[in-house]
Amino acid sequence: MQELGEDTGAGDEATAVSQELLKGVEAALEAGDDEALHGLVGDLHEADLADLMELLRPDERTELINRLGADFEFATLSELDETVRDQVVEAMPNEQVAEAVRELESDDAVYLLENLEEGEKSDILSRVPKGERAQLERSLAYPEDSAGRLMRTEFIAVPPFWTVGQAIDYMRETDDLPDSFSELYVIDPAVHLLGEVALARLLRTKRPVAIEEIMERDLKTVAVTLDQEEVARLFERYDLYSAPVVDEDARLVGVVTVDDVVEVIQEEAEEDIKRLGGVGDESIADTVLRIAGRRFPWLLVNLATSLLASAVISAFDATIEQMVALAVLMPIVASMGGNAGTQTMTIAVRALATRELSIVNARRIISREVIVGMLNGLMFALIMGVVTYLWFGSGGLGLVIAAAMVINLLVAGLFGIIIPMTLEHYDIDPAIASSVFVTTVTDVVGFFAFLGIAAVWLV
Repeated sequence: MQELGEDTGAGDEATAVSQELLKGVEAALEAGDDEALHGLVGDLHEADLADLMELLRPDERTELINRLGADFEFATLSELDETVRDQVVEAMPNEQVAEAVRELESDDAVYLLENLEEGEKSDILSRVPKGERAQLERSLAYPEDSAGRLMRTEFIAVPPFWTVGQAIDYMRETDDLPDSFSELYVIDPAVHLLGEVALARLLRTKRPVAIEEIMERDLKTVAVTLDQEEVARLFERYDLYSAPVVDEDARLVGVVTVDDVVEVIQEEAEEDIKRLGGVGDESIADTVLRIAGRRFPWLLVNLATSLLASAVISAFDATIEQMVALAVLMPIVASMGGNAGTQTMTIAVRALATRELSIVNARRIISREVIVGMLNGLMFALIMGVVTYLWFGSGGLGLVIAAAMVINLLVAGLFGIIIPMTLEHYDIDPAIASSVFVTTVTDVVGFFAFLGIAAVWLV
């Protein structure tokens, strides 16, 4: 019986591991009760077992694998968070990792091996049959985050002159076939891709018909060096379930399937969100020193830009001394500009990542954001002007903050999109760097506009 999501308050009951299950597994591991342990986790899906393992301590994860023995499904390793997976694999004996590599599909095996040190990787691969080892080494030689790392090298390929009957008999009689597939690929003697035949069409066609008569020639292929984010975009654009991967000579070398692409989409979206917060590829399984080290650089940059905003304030210290109300209202102007800039920046960064924003439509999008900033600026100028008048009894101060609000929200809309586009143009990741610069611009402009207008008008 799978104990998933019971009384956990989790929103997704299909994946949440219950507190009772976690405590039960920890107790069974501590007591060395293998029978109880098998009873608790024996029926868990690999993805749910991976969730459970991520909640355990590192030493408990290794003990869990050892106690489950032959009942441990190695497919669980490919479901683990990358940081946890690397910790688990490093703690496993090389013989056991090699066994996992032999059992897993090639794409999952590559995922398991890619972050290991070269010595360990070589030792593990030496324990794998020669044919499989050659395939894995070829996949590992491709750039990280490329289609070559993502693809599965197991596929079914047949010559065009075969009949449907020959193809069906081949699949029935051959043991070494992929566990699941939905198409057959048609190749020439040099393994150049000629077309594909959907399994459904193959089964609906009479046996004497030649494969070349029913194959689809107009295929969406994926270059082996193509970035995985571009692969995901192709799947989304053309509603693909799978796509053949070809090398520079148009030879078929693998297949990318939709289940791998779903993981890429999730990974890329998560990466963008984390980068917007300045935390890179941080994981909840990372150590304290690792997390602190990754966050420090961008916090340091933020400190430097904050000093710039403080310098603007210090230039108007005499003005602030003459009217203390300015110090009370300054954070409002900066906060509104910062939030407005972040809103625009978030939309811009995501649109750049999905190629929805480019030089083709940049002028229209920039104009739209400036108009949005102007409208919001006018509305909040009216609100803050009234609030300031009622609060401090000064119509002049109300007009000052109203004018500063319009200027800052307009600038926030403009630079919230220009900064990410500029960073993208110079090959700097806008997801990481945009927030610091947008916040700096809105702070500096907000303080300068508010205090500058006040100095001229009120003091």
